[in-house]
Amino acid sequence: MKIEHEGFTLWFTGMSGAGKSTLSEIVVRRLREGGAKVEVLDGDIVRTNLSQGLGFSREDRDINIRRIGFVAELLSRNGVIAVVAAISPYRETREEVRRRIRNFVEVFVSAPVEVLAERDVKGLYKKALAGEVGQFTGISDPYEPPVSPDVTVHSDREAIEDSVDKIWRALEERGLVKTG
Repeated sequence: MKIEHEGFTLWFTGMSGAGKSTLSEIVVRRLREGGAKVEVLDGDIVRTNLSQGLGFSREDRDINIRRIGFVAELLSRNGVIAVVAAISPYRETREEVRRRIRNFVEVFVSAPVEVLAERDVKGLYKKALAGEVGQFTGISDPYEPPVSPDVTVHSDREAIEDSVDKIWRALEERGLVKTG
């Protein structure tokens, strides 16, 4: 299945452990199998390479998201699909990035904190809930869910493939990917 596409940014937002990276990896695999030009900007990897030295204050988190947005904008305006998987906790900063990128699709990956804590193999939610970890998104630091995301997936109650299909349909409906 050959995929025709123009450049766009597919931005996965949600709390830690919601499934952003998992979903983005599957979408990226499907895109690459169809011959699409695609790059992944995973929040953890970008923080290590592009935003090294930034902390977790609101200002530093905003700088990190703006940097990711800048790279995504460069890629997408040059015909590449930029797939971003980053918590991106603040609505205002996500909206700022959305305004800069012509073809921007926001995917909100939603799951209740209780489910995220159960999934958390590192035990960070447990520590954050006990007050042992500061500036933890969704616990001691805010996560502002999107008001009107382009796609919402509920990773606690949807099968992964159903969520991926929902995202794919949104891309097709917007004419960003065409299979032939």
